[in-house]
Amino acid sequence: MLNLLSIIIGIVALVLAIPSSIPLLGWGNWVVLPIAMIGAGLGALSSSNKGRNLCLVVFGIAVLRLMLGGGVL
Repeated sequence: MLNLLSIIIGIVALVLAIPSSIPLLGWGNWVVLPIAMIGAGLGALSSSNKGRNLCLVVFGIAVLRLMLGGGVL
């Protein structure tokens, strides 16, 4: 059950991260980071790793985008 909830949270974070890759919308990644970490935490509590891995990938994408944009852009 926690894995399914983690996958849903990861998909929501991914949907929010996609428009944040557009220039001048990079600030949206600051919203994605805590959502992805909550999903990764729930995924770590479950017996399967799929949800945790999805959330960690989304987290990595958001961090990479923030690094490329200087933290804001």
